[in-house]
Amino acid sequence: MLEELLIFTRGGLILWSSCRALAGGAALLKGSPIDALIRSCLLEERSGDAGFTKDAYALKWTFNNDLGLVFVAVYQRMLHLLYVDDLLAAVRRDFSQIYNPKRVSYDDLFTETFRQLHLEAEARAEAMKKSRQQPANPSSGGAARGPAGKKLGPNGRPGGGAGGKKNSGSGKDDSDGGDSGKEQNGGFTANGGSVAKGGQENGAVKDTSRAARAVVVDNDGKENGDPNDGAFDVNTLRRKTGGKKGGGGGGGKKNDVKKPAKTEPKKVVKQMRVWDDKPPKNEKLDFTDPADERGEEVIEKVLTNQGDSMMDKDEDLSSDSEDEEEEEEENAGAGQKKKGWFSSMFKSIAGNNVLEKSDLQPALKALKDRLMTKNVAEEIAEKLCESVAASLEGKKLGSFTRISSTVQTAMEEALLRILTPRRSIDILRDVQAAKERGKPYVVVFVGVNGVGKSTNLAKVAYWLLQHNLSVMMAACDTFRSGAVEQLRTHARRLQIPIFEKGYEKDPAVVAKEAIQEATRNKSDVVLVDTAGRMQDNEPLMRALSKLINLNKPDLVLFVGEALVGNDAVDQLNKFNQKLADLSTVPTARLIDGILLTKFDTIDDKVGAALSMVYISGSPVMFVGCGQSYTDLKKLNVKSIVKTLLK
Repeated sequence: MLEELLIFTRGGLILWSSCRALAGGAALLKGSPIDALIRSCLLEERSGDAGFTKDAYALKWTFNNDLGLVFVAVYQRMLHLLYVDDLLAAVRRDFSQIYNPKRVSYDDLFTETFRQLHLEAEARAEAMKKSRQQPANPSSGGAARGPAGKKLGPNGRPGGGAGGKKNSGSGKDDSDGGDSGKEQNGGFTANGGSVAKGGQENGAVKDTSRAARAVVVDNDGKENGDPNDGAFDVNTLRRKTGGKKGGGGGGGKKNDVKKPAKTEPKKVVKQMRVWDDKPPKNEKLDFTDPADERGEEVIEKVLTNQGDSMMDKDEDLSSDSEDEEEEEEENAGAGQKKKGWFSSMFKSIAGNNVLEKSDLQPALKALKDRLMTKNVAEEIAEKLCESVAASLEGKKLGSFTRISSTVQTAMEEALLRILTPRRSIDILRDVQAAKERGKPYVVVFVGVNGVGKSTNLAKVAYWLLQHNLSVMMAACDTFRSGAVEQLRTHARRLQIPIFEKGYEKDPAVVAKEAIQEATRNKSDVVLVDTAGRMQDNEPLMRALSKLINLNKPDLVLFVGEALVGNDAVDQLNKFNQKLADLSTVPTARLIDGILLTKFDTIDDKVGAALSMVYISGSPVMFVGCGQSYTDLKKLNVKSIVKTLLK
């Protein structure tokens, strides 16, 4: 049953609703699925998807881009209505004919038309359903049939011709018998798992050509190879392992002789390299700042040399040299474009101005390839191009306008909408609000191994210190050796307190005690460092979910590398999925923001930022671009879009 069909403009004006027109009033759907569709799909450039689900509802939609209309159908997801696409196309066709931009209500003008279209679509779907069921009736004679409805011969071949005759036993017939055995596995076996006679006879023939490679189906329907293929050879295994387990061969004796020769290697101590003939000096190679003797002096020197953080500077990520190179390329390409200028102008005036999908495909394919060269994940580039095609299809192309420039402009607008945060996350404002409530502002850093969580946590701490906020670190990476010492070094250099409990402790409990300690000491911010974990590591993901659910942090930051491509989609998908699945509360806490590291190593391959934002819906809040505490920036959205489309 169709729950609702809604027609509205891209500006949000509802023109017609089936609930309002047919039921006499606006019946509210549970959970507002249409609002969720607009927020999560249409505004996020996912309009090229086949459908959208929200709670118990499934939604499908279509556009009239020329008139700026959106048609949405809502129905119960468990019903699988077959006529929805047909109905949407008919409604779009008939409503577009009567649409008037000056009119705001069509209840009295379109209701009867919709009733008729609905009945016709249901009748067509029912007739199609019956026509599909007719070929499934078994024919007379009781002959066995395969899944495709073809009659099976006595040896399992489709049909009853010469191919179904019994083989005479010659080598050629044996080879053909091997083919028949393969065809049985392709879906021509009767009763879904037993082997036809011809298949068994041919499978039993030992042939060195094709019959030896024929696949045999056992009684359970599983495919097995020739039983002689890959047979277990004890002698071969003993030769490979050298007779370690009691094999009396020569290999075992050789290994027995070699075993005592293996001695534990001596510990190699790192020595300083000598570059000339001078005698080596026994100098200390550990340059870590000592905490007892020279700690205070070195820390003061480090802090005075750091300067202001780049977070408070509005800098463009693209340099002036890049702009100059782009201008030179445009000037160089102007002479080449002059040759076809008149023909393209004439085509834009005299040709068909209504954009069709076939017209957009060449430009979209070139744009997809360009995005993928910028390190955008293939899945994301494909979805973006589908969304742009859905927004342009049926739209009238103005005179003196090229299709490639129209597609480029549409893609630029789409990228700006995606990378611009849907909600403003102002950490400094939120810290002040938490301070007024008498609670510390808690930030948890999560991510995979080796992306730079601890280093960029220290950069964020340095930025907060410049805004006169008291910061405390929590060493909750109790898994990796050296993690606590690394964070302790950062805390000593920044002169901020650190809460630690050592290794092999429950990180959720350590974080809870750190927050309690920060509350007693009236610290403004608590930065929680966690262990790096792969997205498929179930125990570590469970521990992370416990830490987040127990402590309820104000901000969960995913730290990811700018170097990754397709793996960014898998990482964020799995992190959000695991946090949702392992959550013990009804409303699971997911990733709130992204910290992108190693941004200074990628040149113009900035696609990871787009992939991460698109797949998670969370904004990029910080960009790490160096090795010092000041190397932390904001993401310049316009510069990223310009680089992606260049």
